[in-house]
Amino acid sequence: MKNKEYYIKILSEYVIKYSTNIITAAIILIVGLWLSKFITRNLKKILLHRKVELTLVEFLEDLTYWTIRGLVFIAVISKLGVETSSFVAILGAAGLAVGLSLQGSLANFAGGILIVLFKPFKVGDKIESQGEIGKVDDIQIFSTKIITANNHVVYIPNGLLSNGKIKNLSQKNTTRNDFEITITHENNSSEIKSKIEKTINGNHLILKNPNPEIYISNYSETGVTYLVRVWTESGDFMEAKSEILESLH
Repeated sequence: MKNKEYYIKILSEYVIKYSTNIITAAIILIVGLWLSKFITRNLKKILLHRKVELTLVEFLEDLTYWTIRGLVFIAVISKLGVETSSFVAILGAAGLAVGLSLQGSLANFAGGILIVLFKPFKVGDKIESQGEIGKVDDIQIFSTKIITANNHVVYIPNGLLSNGKIKNLSQKNTTRNDFEITITHENNSSEIKSKIEKTINGNHLILKNPNPEIYISNYSETGVTYLVRVWTESGDFMEAKSEILESLH
């Protein structure tokens, strides 16, 4: 009889103990799942309000969501009495192995974040980098997509962009452009210079401020070379140069 009472007492203690743990684990699970949705939803609103790139917003949203859920899962199984130290160690080792195998991709990801945060260029800008010149079509997590003048699509890794030289050709509304005009000695140099000035001043694409400049940059046996410096809107130089050369022909 005494043994029966003892076993009933032990059983009741186990039921109370584990039922409490189960209820606590269930509460942690429910609250944790709600928090994962609440935090990621508000994080997305904040990032979008700060005009962070949508691709990065979605990635950070997913990363935050699954990180919180992973922590909730560990907390739940720990409350149920499962030993989690070895489990966490395995996850850490796996994370280290993945990080080492994907270190190039991680560098590109970090570069993408730096580009989005510091904005050396944006979608629609014309840039020159890594030997390529083109219009930025898309800034992705691991690479940036540009379209060249001959309509080629080029993907440049963000790690190279964030650590290398970038020339943004669209960041300023105006640009100074230099080109040379060579004339033979048979022509009157003062008349040619006057004609160049007249042609430049009559071109509607050439800005009057700063003033255009004309210099003799080279004098040789074959002729005289003039260096012409003019300011135009960023996208007008090639058309302006063509019109000037046609007028001087």
